[in-house]
Amino acid sequence: MISNQFDWTKGRPLQKNFISSAVEDLIKRSEAVINDKELFQLFTNTFPNTLDTTVFYYDTDEGHDTYVITGDIDAMWLRDSSAQVWPYLPLAVKDKPLQNLIAGVINRQARYIRLDPYANAFNFADYGSIWEDDITQMLPQLHERKWEVDSLCYHIRLAYHYWQQTKDVSIFIPSWLESAKIIYTTFRQQQLLDGNYHYTFARNTTVATDTLPNGGRGNPVNPVGLIASAFRPSDDATILPFLIPSNFFARTSLFQMAEIARQVYNEQVFASDCERLASEVDRALHDYAIVKHPKYGDIFAYEIDGFGGQILMDDANVPSLISLPYLGCVDIGSEIYQNTRNFILSKDNPWYFWGNQLSGVGSIHTGVNRVWPIALAMQALTSNNKAEILQCIWQLSKTHAGTYFMHEAINKDDVSDYSRPWFAWANSLFAELIIKYYNL
Repeated sequence: MISNQFDWTKGRPLQKNFISSAVEDLIKRSEAVINDKELFQLFTNTFPNTLDTTVFYYDTDEGHDTYVITGDIDAMWLRDSSAQVWPYLPLAVKDKPLQNLIAGVINRQARYIRLDPYANAFNFADYGSIWEDDITQMLPQLHERKWEVDSLCYHIRLAYHYWQQTKDVSIFIPSWLESAKIIYTTFRQQQLLDGNYHYTFARNTTVATDTLPNGGRGNPVNPVGLIASAFRPSDDATILPFLIPSNFFARTSLFQMAEIARQVYNEQVFASDCERLASEVDRALHDYAIVKHPKYGDIFAYEIDGFGGQILMDDANVPSLISLPYLGCVDIGSEIYQNTRNFILSKDNPWYFWGNQLSGVGSIHTGVNRVWPIALAMQALTSNNKAEILQCIWQLSKTHAGTYFMHEAINKDDVSDYSRPWFAWANSLFAELIIKYYNL
């Protein structure tokens, strides 16, 4: 297993896992721009946190290879690892070692997908996990096998934007195309058009959101062209399997995968297949995902079943409905998106909490009255209102409880009551917000 024991000083470890000259230069430049000492210290700690403590880079005979833990969990989530390194992408073109590290993340993710496209989290090697008794097709290389549509989308997003920003096509070897075709096939299977369940999951647990009903199949759906997701990006079971934010993300990812297939591999047929599937998902989103709300007008549902069942809410984890413009899925000025946003940031969203010290979106993953910094950062990243953005940044700057790091979930009335002191995704997203706001 990977060991992470650090001697800390002023928030950063004395022994760092990886040092990027471009990241260090940006931090130095930020000191002249961020004139709030507390905010500057937060940024200084959070921006390099993924590199400082969670990445393990190897230059092997097979190419670049990077294992990325989430922080306090020694496992690599496809979603988290992509999001953790995302803010470094703009710097990669002028920092070759950093570019190689991100290429290594993509390479390892692609190997994981070829191993099992239905898994959400993986081990460094084949040493099993605490979830190896789950009733599904577990392998010793898997940490957890919760099928989440967004896991595959995050890999495509990272690979596509890495290519766009660096112009490096070295990651697009024949085996990456194999991974892409596996992603396409998995999405097709999870439309459930053939009536077959290619994935089932059950866990012996007292936590209802950690397992699936209906013999591990999840609740039934009417196959209308959307892709069924067994679990949300929070790793909690969906109630209605057509998770709308993830389907928006899949549509965008399929178009990106088609562009790579056509321009890099000259795979015209596969590109057309991806575009056709994306169009099917797009049409189903248009026909089934929009709900007439009595107060807010037309809004996007969070989950549906294709029979008319719908769940109106949003969750802190990304993809969420509020994050759709951030992920390139909808225009931020869309009337339906703005209506949805107004609903999400109100007491009509059962997972929005107002508190004495903090207000924002939470998650069933951590229970009621707990706000996620990830949600506050995403609210700011998808806003054009400067006052709203500053309010989110101010709230975030007061959540660290003396640690000068972001956390997973925080009691809305007591910021000293938080979960996960070492949660690198939250640190990266907060840093991304600060970089965007200060134009660093």
